Amino acid sequence: MTAVKARKRTRRSRSALAGAATLAAASLGLWATTGATAGAQTAGLPSPDHVVVVVLENHAYGQVVGSSNAPYLNSLKAGGADLTQSYALTHPSEPNYYMLFSGSNQGRTDDSCVRVGSMSAPNLASELIAAGKSWASYNEALPSQGSTVCSSGTYAQKHNPWFGFSNVPTDTARTFDQFPSDYTTLPKVSFVVPDLCNDMHDCSVSTGDTWIKDNLSGYAEWAKSHNSLLAVTFDEDDNRSGNRIPTLFYGAHVAPGSSSGTTYNHYNVLRTLEDLAGLTVHAGNAATATDITGIWN
Repeated sequence: MTAVKARKRTRRSRSALAGAATLAAASLGLWATTGATAGAQTAGLPSPDHVVVVVLENHAYGQVVGSSNAPYLNSLKAGGADLTQSYALTHPSEPNYYMLFSGSNQGRTDDSCVRVGSMSAPNLASELIAAGKSWASYNEALPSQGSTVCSSGTYAQKHNPWFGFSNVPTDTARTFDQFPSDYTTLPKVSFVVPDLCNDMHDCSVSTGDTWIKDNLSGYAEWAKSHNSLLAVTFDEDDNRSGNRIPTLFYGAHVAPGSSSGTTYNHYNVLRTLEDLAGLTVHAGNAATATDITGIWN
């Protein structure tokens, strides 16, 4: 090979390497700016602008799904997705809320009032806040925004795990009256907790179903065309059905009438909420849980 040819080949190799480096840098830059979206897409999940999670109480799958006492929830099932093998993890209520919110019961084994800010473990809200994303809870019958009372009328702190954590500002706990009518102002992820009657704890399935329809059907329909989601789940069953509970998803990117027979629990729901929000960290047992799949279009 002549010296001239060798120099030309060397220049071509250097050019190819430079091109590859440029492409790699561009790819890295793309990941840096859209990593959250790419992560969700890799997991087969959408990247919604808003997710609202409603937690109801103490009813088994068969008491709600297919029941004439829950026409609105069953309309969400028909137009959305139904997890037919969704399970709570324990009894009573409070530990399940902590599992759903932080991937662990955090040592909670009963329904007693928690000392406010006594825990510092990672949780859905702290992860969102650390990532610069918005979070709030909307709590029916909470006396005032950020109130840390154990109970008041039909309000019970045992259904509000965010108060247990020092890394979640108490003022992110809002009253349900503060749930916005302009849904574009909703946080990235929010929880809605009805009071002890409307969550079906003290009142009927029909009462809770009507409350969801009256208060959240507007958001549910808006979500379908505004890249947003509504999730409805239960803390636990009625203690007679192996802790099998209803869990429904509705809104944009949810395949209407879809269902999944995969066995899921609160940790899978938490993992899915984290990944829907584009988070790259996972709290507690959500780190080893799988995402909910088979319901997205």
